[in-house]
Amino acid sequence: MLNFMMDKYIVPSFIVSLLGFLLLYILRPRTPNYKKKDPKSTQKCDTHNVISSKSEKGTDVDVIIVGAGVAGAALAHTLAKEGRNVHVIERDLTEPDRIVGELLQPGGYLKLIELGIEDCVEDIDAQRVVGYALFKDGKSTNVSYPLKNFHSDVAGRSFHNGRFIQKMREKAATLPNVRLEQGTVTSLIEENGSIKGVQYKTKAGQELKAHAPLTVVCDGCFSNLRRSLCDPKVDVPSCFVGLVLELENDRLPYPNHGHVILADPSPILFYPISSTEIRCLVDVPGQKLPSLANGDMANYLKTMVAPQVPPELRDAFLSAIDKGHIKTMPNRSMPAAPYPTPGALLLGDSFNMRHPLTGGGMTVALSDIAVLRNLLMPLQDLNDADELCKYLESFYTLRKPVASTINTLAGALYKVFCASPDQARREMRDACFDYLSLGGTCSTGPVALLSGLNPNPMSLVLHFFAVAVYGVGRLLVPFPSPKKLWIGARLISSASGIIFPIIKAEGIRQMFFPTTIPAYHRAPPVKTSQIKQKIC
Repeated sequence: MLNFMMDKYIVPSFIVSLLGFLLLYILRPRTPNYKKKDPKSTQKCDTHNVISSKSEKGTDVDVIIVGAGVAGAALAHTLAKEGRNVHVIERDLTEPDRIVGELLQPGGYLKLIELGIEDCVEDIDAQRVVGYALFKDGKSTNVSYPLKNFHSDVAGRSFHNGRFIQKMREKAATLPNVRLEQGTVTSLIEENGSIKGVQYKTKAGQELKAHAPLTVVCDGCFSNLRRSLCDPKVDVPSCFVGLVLELENDRLPYPNHGHVILADPSPILFYPISSTEIRCLVDVPGQKLPSLANGDMANYLKTMVAPQVPPELRDAFLSAIDKGHIKTMPNRSMPAAPYPTPGALLLGDSFNMRHPLTGGGMTVALSDIAVLRNLLMPLQDLNDADELCKYLESFYTLRKPVASTINTLAGALYKVFCASPDQARREMRDACFDYLSLGGTCSTGPVALLSGLNPNPMSLVLHFFAVAVYGVGRLLVPFPSPKKLWIGARLISSASGIIFPIIKAEGIRQMFFPTTIPAYHRAPPVKTSQIKQKIC
């Protein structure tokens, strides 16, 4: 019966989605997505009492990278391997201790291979992740990554974020043309509308200036430089409360799987971060959290969350609460809305964020680095800032299909997985769980999207509305009624209200029709590409 319903409704769902996109495309704003940069908004540095660093004008530094997290460290190694001289300035070079950035999807691991840094997940007790397990109302199902056509080493990886970042920093620092320095960048240096470098304060408190033809800002989700380079519309839909359970990976209900509990009011995640530790992330909607100091948080976790945790994990969960090592992190989302700026570029979480439910952030960052590496490869000279800026506008278009698919899925899936008093939303949530439980294309298709193995925007829309239509079909079988028809109509409306605003924020044309944008076909500046050809 379920397979019959899927066959019956898959075509109508596809037609519905196309009509929706046609309507949104017709109604789209006619003004460009890239707003003109306000020169007053750029953070200029005070040139008084500043000592010049070794990367002052006249030296051979090609790129300054602000931040040495996942994006910054990976970019430094990638560009240095291409022969660029790179100066990386990181606020704190000690090992980070974070509760996010711990799950790398298979698509992200493939990008590590493409960039030649896959060995950074070795010797850090990283765990293979081969799929997801979902739990709801006492039922469970598991969905596996579609890895059949890939090398046996390809899978997801989960680990301590700090260990991974330190390995990447160490690998970048082994290259002679990478200078890794601890310091706090306080502002960008602007001259005649172009970014010429940065002003920063060293660990010892000395104020320095550093210059380079290209400055890449990837200083994370709390970036204090992004406002000069983009229109940051940051949303904080929820916060994660993180604990570490002392429980071996093979004692998880589904070993080597991420575990998602569709709890009330929002999801709970479990995944291994070492051979003996399990990360738990409890999503709490909104920005106001119970107090850690007075014990309200521990009480909330024990009374509201623990009863919804699978029995196999409950004792370890309660024990972790009693140990008191509870961390919190706001979950931010921010569409990419750059101001194309000569001499500067944004990357990573300082540029674009999505809800971390699906673990797609590192995959997007690594994919962006691969795109940027390929764009810069034919260029020998980066000193013509205006020409370089015009050429690198193609970066914002070329990255869109992959990044927007992962971003949209993260935002939509979070809203679907959250509990709701609305019956139509509850039906959508139930339909999503049962749809994934069907197996076959109904599970491999969505998981291929989530894993970054098939970041295809049209496939995302097709599966999303297939879930909605499947939910309507369940309501109407065996006997439709006016009430069920009304709930079904509201379910479709709710699904549209979830996904279309996210897609609109990402950019319909860039996401689905990138080849129609002139920047997509932009060729390298003639001068620099000719220099490269002569050298080769």
